[in-house]
Amino acid sequence: MDRLEQQFAFIQEIDKEKFIGRQTYLSDGLRKENDAEHAWHLALMTILLSEYANEGIDVLKTVTMLLIHDIVEIDAGDTYAYDEEGKKTQKEREERAAERIFGLLPEDQGKRFKRLWQEFEEQKTPEAKFARTMDNLQPMMLNHATDGKAWVEHGVFLDQILKRNENTHKGSEALWEYAREHFIRPSLEKGRIKPSRE
Repeated sequence: MDRLEQQFAFIQEIDKEKFIGRQTYLSDGLRKENDAEHAWHLALMTILLSEYANEGIDVLKTVTMLLIHDIVEIDAGDTYAYDEEGKKTQKEREERAAERIFGLLPEDQGKRFKRLWQEFEEQKTPEAKFARTMDNLQPMMLNHATDGKAWVEHGVFLDQILKRNENTHKGSEALWEYAREHFIRPSLEKGRIKPSRE
């Protein structure tokens, strides 16, 4: 298979990301978003909000990271943020998926994408930290927009949200503070988020 055929094989395969459902509702609350919609939203958020990053970031690198970060869910499926059982096998499932899906690309591009995906997972670079901040903020924003619909459906507790977001501030202190005040606090006060179990 020549280079262009490999690239189109990958491009066709990633269309399947549009079929991977998530637990977060779209802002009208009528249906849940899919992985492709989520990735597009995060990419645009990064372009708009990069000025709030704690450290300078390469915006194109961060956008690329976010556009590919959930591609592995084509094979591994979406693991809900608060699904503790699913998280036990998530890493293994996603690593297998990364091997297969990025392996469809020409070797140089496959290695580059896999490295970017691993960088996102490790959350050590400024780009990966900011990408994770975007990945965490977007569902909170949509939950707030839908009056906490998914949080209510899943009976989510405040301590679960805080644990999930324990590293969100590492990408942007300003955006984490905004999310706490404008997304979490109002939902907690309205009873859409349950008080902590502790």
